[in-house]
Amino acid sequence: MLKRKSNVYGKMQETSSTMSRDQEEIDCEMRPGGMLVQKRSDQTDFLAPNVRLRVTFGAVRYEISVNSQATFGELKKSLTVETGLQAGEQRVIFRGKERENVEYLDRCGVKDGSKLVLMEDPSSIERRFIEMRRNAKIQTALRAISHVSFDLDKLADQVSALEESISKGVKVAEVQITTLIEMLMRQAIKLDNITAEGEASAIKSLQAKRVQKCVETLDVLKIRNAKVKPVVVTTKWEIFEFNPPPTTTAPKWEFFD
Repeated sequence: MLKRKSNVYGKMQETSSTMSRDQEEIDCEMRPGGMLVQKRSDQTDFLAPNVRLRVTFGAVRYEISVNSQATFGELKKSLTVETGLQAGEQRVIFRGKERENVEYLDRCGVKDGSKLVLMEDPSSIERRFIEMRRNAKIQTALRAISHVSFDLDKLADQVSALEESISKGVKVAEVQITTLIEMLMRQAIKLDNITAEGEASAIKSLQAKRVQKCVETLDVLKIRNAKVKPVVVTTKWEIFEFNPPPTTTAPKWEFFD
């Protein structure tokens, strides 16, 4: 864009307000660190060649082929297949400097046969360690809950048997009901002592509801059982009349002279 202004001698001259027309046509982008560089065009007239890189990850060595104009972020995605680490968990070191995801390989001097160092992000290691400990606690809780559930299955069967007997009008000993309630409360205490989270917490809550339901059922059965009258079993004897057998008369013998 041009505009005219007069100099001290009154003459008109042309000046540029910002930059020349050729400069305006250049599309630029801000690089990391505040450097203004020419923006890479998405449409290239040629296909950039691949380069083979040697990546060191601890005691393991990888050799990977990537496009020479790829970014370090794209390189990390390729390394995910080899290492199992997600891109956000990786730190790539080249020439003693950690490279950002938006940096291009060729612009940083990466060439065919270049050596890079891959490191796992320390925060990722800490998160994985915490996750492993959490999973171990969940598995321990699940095993403890499983033992309680096994005992509850047996007690629930006994509750069902008592309920069936009382429903038929059979009076049961009250000590059977109170003993079952005590055994169920012991299982409830075991559940309270189990530290659970996540999936284990939901299963623990379900087992606690089972205990509560069984105890409530026994409380109702205790009241119903008190109202059941004991059944007196009597034996009805059948009386038979005794009829003595008829007496036989002695035979009369006939005497012959």
